[in-house]
Amino acid sequence: MEIYALFGTSGTGKSSSALELAYRMNIDAIIDDGILIYEGRKIAGTSAKYEKTKIQAVKRAIFHYEEHASEVKRILDQIQPSRILILGTSKRMIERIVEALQLSSPAEYIPIESIKPKQEIEAAQYVRQTMGKHVIPIPRVEVEKDFLQRLIASAQQIFSSKKEMIGETTVVHPPFTGGRIQIHPQVLRKIVLATCNDFAEVGQVLKTVFTFDDLPRLYVTLSLKLPYGRDIPTLMQDIQLALHKETSFCLNIAPASIDIQIAGLELITTE
Repeated sequence: MEIYALFGTSGTGKSSSALELAYRMNIDAIIDDGILIYEGRKIAGTSAKYEKTKIQAVKRAIFHYEEHASEVKRILDQIQPSRILILGTSKRMIERIVEALQLSSPAEYIPIESIKPKQEIEAAQYVRQTMGKHVIPIPRVEVEKDFLQRLIASAQQIFSSKKEMIGETTVVHPPFTGGRIQIHPQVLRKIVLATCNDFAEVGQVLKTVFTFDDLPRLYVTLSLKLPYGRDIPTLMQDIQLALHKETSFCLNIAPASIDIQIAGLELITTE
């Protein structure tokens, strides 16, 4: 039985990447947050995402409870998977899981950064922090019936080149997430205004739009007031860098793109 480990800090998208990674590496079992998933179906364990507190969730995820660990060990002995992928927030957490389930040490540790682009990781963290959404790499029908009301959405099924279904992910709101964070549009606009006002060439900020559908993106429409011969592309790049720095600092999330449109241009003479 070969053990593989996928690790990364909380909210970086490990669970949403687990099925695709398992398929590429011919891994037939996944251990994630207290549950054992085999061939795309939960077959043992209880998800830590349904615990009421973070402490209970951590204990559940590392199989602290003997009854929980014994159940998963027994099923592993029965199915004897050839390869297992264990998910954890750190190598130390994965070592705790391996020890609790009496498994061999992982043959390979895979950091989430090696399989997921930085922008996707930042977007996943933003969704976790602001919306409290967690992913379980099992189908909707496998989620415990008592918690169906927590179900938010079901991700698209992942298909192989032969159209063979290999899995699906389910998004839930765990009780311990503590609610959602909402950022008022006026706050976002004021961040843009304050940043752009540092540039004498900016006459007016006409429009500001933020979208968070896939990745955080910022769209700004400006009017400029500048002398003839001013290098506009360089100015736009300076404004983009300033907006990127300020939104990253204020919101703790870097926009994946910042698009600036110039809707007005006034040329001024210099003495």
